[in-house]
Amino acid sequence: MAQRSLNKVQLIGNLTRDPELRYTPQGTAVCTFGLATNRSWMTDSGEKKEETEFHRLVAWNKLAELCSQLLFKGRRIYTEGRLQTRHWTGQDGMPRQTTEVVIDEMMILDSKRAPGEGEEPVPEEPEAMKEEAPEAAESAAAPVLQPASKTSKKSTKVKDKKKKEEIPEEKKEDDQVKPEDIPF
Repeated sequence: MAQRSLNKVQLIGNLTRDPELRYTPQGTAVCTFGLATNRSWMTDSGEKKEETEFHRLVAWNKLAELCSQLLFKGRRIYTEGRLQTRHWTGQDGMPRQTTEVVIDEMMILDSKRAPGEGEEPVPEEPEAMKEEAPEAAESAAAPVLQPASKTSKKSTKVKDKKKKEEIPEEKKEDDQVKPEDIPF
């Protein structure tokens, strides 16, 4: 009988950049964004120290679409997921790797506000974290991603393998998670 193992990550932090939504050629939504978490402690001399850790997060399918609609830089969220490390060869021929959190749960912890209005300052990501992971064309194991197209405010196009259909905005809102729906 095989032994069980666990790969689970829980994070609470602030987004370091706006989410980026893309689609695979098969129509699967993929959303990537950064999250900053802080840790503070007191030294033996009584000095307060603080440290910030930056994380790369990836959401798939419906959760990816929700993240791209509801999240923006500075937003405070709770996420659950698993660690995943990917390896690829860069365009320069050098081996590369990245570790990211593939999320399957997300909760918004702050009240909705427009970007730039009363936000707490969010630490800037180091340049090395901003450098995007490779496009899937560089990695044989990952699908090729296409940027998400902008949709009108009147309706949203939903990808279906068989056909495309337009859903009125009223029906689309039923599928969205609203801050007041979160049980806190």
